[in-house]
Amino acid sequence: MLEGAKLIGAGAATIASAGAAIGIGNVLSSSIHSVARNPSLAKQSFGYAILGFALTEAIASFAPMMAFLISSVFRSKKEGFSFIKQAPLSSLSQIATEARGRSS
Repeated sequence: MLEGAKLIGAGAATIASAGAAIGIGNVLSSSIHSVARNPSLAKQSFGYAILGFALTEAIASFAPMMAFLISSVFRSKKEGFSFIKQAPLSSLSQIATEARGRSS
């Protein structure tokens, strides 16, 4: 069950790649339109277009990072790793009886 949820989460995290592709397309389209309207500002708009590409790609780099994070960090208890260390019930009852003995 947990393995399936991890795979679904990792797949959903990569949906951001489609958004990045749409963003890059919008940046390129806007750059072409701005140069067509005012060719004298081509150099300045090219710099803005490169900045737009870079920022869009930076956001797109978070998608595989999150997918790897979901698939590798969140492991099931069967794999032997957990962020929350759980003590066995016998040791918990022993700690409780020791605490009661100290308080009385």
